[in-house]
Amino acid sequence: MKVIAKTDEYNIYQKRSERYGVKGADRNWINGDAKVAILLEHKLIEAPAPKAPEPEAPAEEEAVAEEAAEAEAADEEAAKE
Repeated sequence: MKVIAKTDEYNIYQKRSERYGVKGADRNWINGDAKVAILLEHKLIEAPAPKAPEPEAPAEEEAVAEEAAEAEAADEEAAKE
């Protein structure tokens, strides 16, 4: 592993897989949100772009779908009788 940055609080390493590891001053690996915050601070990774919300289906399409489902259920009940 290659040392990228050293501070009093942690050391940042780059692995052969080109991923990063962060080891704290207590010699334990730092993971999760703390690791992401450190790597973002050193500009080693980019923050993921927020996903765009999915467009909502118009109410008319939902009503047509519900009516079709009800009609199918009624047809199945009639076929059973």
